[in-house]
Amino acid sequence: MISRAFLMLTLVLAGEIVFGLPFHTARYYRPSMLEAFGFSNTQLGDVFAVYGVLAMIAYFPGGALADRFSARALLTVSLLATGLGGFYMMTYPGFVGMAVLYGYWGVTTILLFWSALIRATREWGGDDAQGSAFGVLEGGRGIVAALMATIGVTIFALAMPDEVAMASNEERRAAFRSVILMYSIGSLATAALVWMLVPPRRHAGDSSAGLFHGAAAVLARPIVWAQAAVIICAYCAFKGLDNYALYAVQVLGMDEVDGARLATYATYIRPFAAVGAGLLADRWAIGKTAGLAFAAMVLCYLPLSMLLPGSRNAVFLIYGSLFASMFAVFALRGVYFALLEENSVPPYLTGAVAGTVSFVGFTPEIFFGPITGRILDADPGAVGHQNYFLFLASVAALGVLVVAWLLALQRRSDVSSWPPDPTVAPDYALK
Repeated sequence: MISRAFLMLTLVLAGEIVFGLPFHTARYYRPSMLEAFGFSNTQLGDVFAVYGVLAMIAYFPGGALADRFSARALLTVSLLATGLGGFYMMTYPGFVGMAVLYGYWGVTTILLFWSALIRATREWGGDDAQGSAFGVLEGGRGIVAALMATIGVTIFALAMPDEVAMASNEERRAAFRSVILMYSIGSLATAALVWMLVPPRRHAGDSSAGLFHGAAAVLARPIVWAQAAVIICAYCAFKGLDNYALYAVQVLGMDEVDGARLATYATYIRPFAAVGAGLLADRWAIGKTAGLAFAAMVLCYLPLSMLLPGSRNAVFLIYGSLFASMFAVFALRGVYFALLEENSVPPYLTGAVAGTVSFVGFTPEIFFGPITGRILDADPGAVGHQNYFLFLASVAALGVLVVAWLLALQRRSDVSSWPPDPTVAPDYALK
């Protein structure tokens, strides 16, 4: 039987590679991507909104599927389908073609993948190490993201001319196409690895029952909606990282390659933040750790909404706030799904609850890109970015209030009100 450590490594690798094409390409190479495709910030935001709509539709049925079928099959098909989409992206389709592609990725990366990954991670963590399990998942994904981004930036820099600022759009397109190819091959190779290494176990669940037999119990719980609200605010902060490379170019005066490097180097914070937050959550409290992360974000975004790099002290504070905000974002991502255990979700409803809170919690995929794209385009340059960080500070402040609501619900929630498992199923927890 595959060891626990090796199994988690496989889940970590799959959990990041599957999102490389739709997200890494825009996060680390946003200025180059905008130029290569000829998009405005608003258009790229609208493309992401299409992804968000399809992903939102896919989350809930994806959770139901994860409660019934093998993670190995679900994850493998998802990785294969996602990787194949990269070859179409390499043709540089127009706005409509990219919108269709991102809608396709909204299905391939979510319907068969996301809830299966969350369920497998929760089972791996057992009863008393949920913070550590999800912290390791997020932290490990951060290491994978950083390594892939570093390789990608190296390929991109080698393919670009020595004078980056003088690159033609054809040279930029050729360089960016190499990055897309790298992520496509990575997704296909990981699919083969998952098929070979993840055990073909089916999760506990009644295959004769309706696909959504747990829906009523899940939707009736206020604490489920509170967790979803936490994820909404947290995911807005995570999506906020997508514009850091653009900020580096337009406000800090970097070129496209150095902007991509800044975003890449910052991802090395992710494993330390996520794992550290997971360990803290296991020893203190998951909800309180989330609240602390939101409060730290407010303190980071406010200086960024007011300062420009006009003096040495301002530059020092700007860079400190950028990196500290990343630490807080990744710390929060390392614990918000560990709330499943702190909220006393019964194991047989893990997929259903994960699908539901994801369905609601990841709605920023729909609205965040269009809103922030319009904020940046309304006042191009430094002012637009200041307004952008003020928006992020407001969302983080809302996150503090949402966590307070969640903690109040935890104190008065009646654990026994969860219905008993209607099936008699063996323990399929990953050992």
